[in-house]
Amino acid sequence: MEIEIADKLSALAHPNRLALFRLLMRRYPDAVPAGEIAAALAFKANTASAYLSVLKQAGLISQHRTGTSLMYTADLPGLRGLFDDLLSGCCQNRPDICATAGTGAMPVPTADRPLNVLFICTGNSARSLPAEAILNREGGGRFRAYSAGTSPSPGPRPEVTALLQAKGYDTASLRAKDLGAFSSPEAPQMDFVFTVCDHAANEECPAWPGQPMSAHWGLADPVKATGTDAERRLAFQQAYGLLRNRIKAFVALPFETLDRMSLQHRVDDIGRVNSSD
Repeated sequence: MEIEIADKLSALAHPNRLALFRLLMRRYPDAVPAGEIAAALAFKANTASAYLSVLKQAGLISQHRTGTSLMYTADLPGLRGLFDDLLSGCCQNRPDICATAGTGAMPVPTADRPLNVLFICTGNSARSLPAEAILNREGGGRFRAYSAGTSPSPGPRPEVTALLQAKGYDTASLRAKDLGAFSSPEAPQMDFVFTVCDHAANEECPAWPGQPMSAHWGLADPVKATGTDAERRLAFQQAYGLLRNRIKAFVALPFETLDRMSLQHRVDDIGRVNSSD
């Protein structure tokens, strides 16, 4: 057992391997292609492959093939095994030391105590802003939505503003915001943090006060759509429809009956909803 612990700790001791593992933990439970991992961390392909091999041999990540791509996922049982081995002997399973975030319940959203939700993408101009607007409408006062970008754009995309206005949203207060504004002591404490683009999900985020629940709800960037004006407008419409379907599923969750672990699984599943119909 001690050799296994040493192998896992050794695999994580290298700063670049640790960065890679942390990326996969941020994307968990999604599988990430090797090429995307290398690009996100600015590793050469053969270097990334070597790091992935070490982490896989240590039982910290798993690998499978989809088509021609090798896909990698953080191995949560392997990580939990490491924690169990490290903590069970030294802390005698004291709950004040070994307690996990998987126990207990989330607050039930009410108009008196709305849950704060932050949507993050890179530019905060085409995906996270509509998500903010949609949740503030669909949440019926039980949720308070915000959005931010890791590298915010000057403002909302005109296509987004036009689409939301056509659907009856008040867009006067919508603006692109820097993610750092939400990690200050004066910022509202978040209950949920959702990334809606892969690039933002791959980046390091602040350590959020209160340990909000997080999930990745990635969707294609409508800004990158090509073709005619009508085809590009359709891409924004489809992104809006997909976000609305996910958010409607989110606000309909039976919060009063779900513990944190069950709720985490449900919000992860919502991120896999891919129909905008």
